[in-house]
Amino acid sequence: MDNRAEVRAFLTTRRARVTPEQAGLPTTGHRRVPGLRRSEVAALAGMSVEYYAKLERGDLAGVSAGILEAIVSALRLDEAERAHLLHLAHEADGTNAILRSRRRARPAAPRPSLQWAVDAVTGGPAIVGNSRQDLLVANHLARAMYHGLDHAGATPPNFARHIFLQPDSRSFYPDWGLAADMCVANLRTAAGKDPHDKDLHDLVGELSTRSDEFRNRWAAHNVRTHGTGVKHFRHPVVGDLALAFESFDLRADPSLSMTIYSAEPGSPSAAALTLLASWAATTDPPIAPVDDRSRTP
Repeated sequence: MDNRAEVRAFLTTRRARVTPEQAGLPTTGHRRVPGLRRSEVAALAGMSVEYYAKLERGDLAGVSAGILEAIVSALRLDEAERAHLLHLAHEADGTNAILRSRRRARPAAPRPSLQWAVDAVTGGPAIVGNSRQDLLVANHLARAMYHGLDHAGATPPNFARHIFLQPDSRSFYPDWGLAADMCVANLRTAAGKDPHDKDLHDLVGELSTRSDEFRNRWAAHNVRTHGTGVKHFRHPVVGDLALAFESFDLRADPSLSMTIYSAEPGSPSAAALTLLASWAATTDPPIAPVDDRSRTP
């Protein structure tokens, strides 16, 4: 991906999102642009308009940490957006190459011990995935919960393809729009960390071509940190599930993360998980096996 174009689009969309009222600025006269003007961002960040305009055109190479933090403050960026801006800046000056080579130094397929680890989680679904939203490893409860994911026909199964290309995702996610927003924001974050990931490029290109919903969201340049929260599902067998999730980056392989779902004790979702476990015990919900393509840098 073109780093300068990414920087330009990201800063422009963030500037358009902040209103003068939010920034504590007067709103006099006719405004031809949504959000803040470049001059207003420059004033809030304590720099000249010319210098900020240069940065917004995509030239972040060599920009100091102090300048970046001033932009973060002026544009009211959250932690995920701040991290994304820093990744773009590191890519611009080449320092991201070291981290990128570390992320790419990975085996051809997940270690068997990862399967053993998720199988040791018996009280809730547990999965291992990568930043492209591929599902690589799942325990028995996760295979039962995500059994429809295999219908997308991709190997390995991919959450983004399922959400945007498979009609059943509209019923599986009660708030489909939120699930779609989160999915695209995760992919945009991944692109900021490794803009040279060919498989991610191909995935984004495929989804942009086949889904207007994806293309519009991708153009918004939203990013997020996928760490913790609550997700809602409508499983075709056990009904509604409200599951808390915790995601953990794997120290031995920074490109992968493990996510464990759980239900509040005594809640209807806890009862539904028990029913899901009973259903899973009587069947073997399929998840397509992982092949070497899932780990190609």
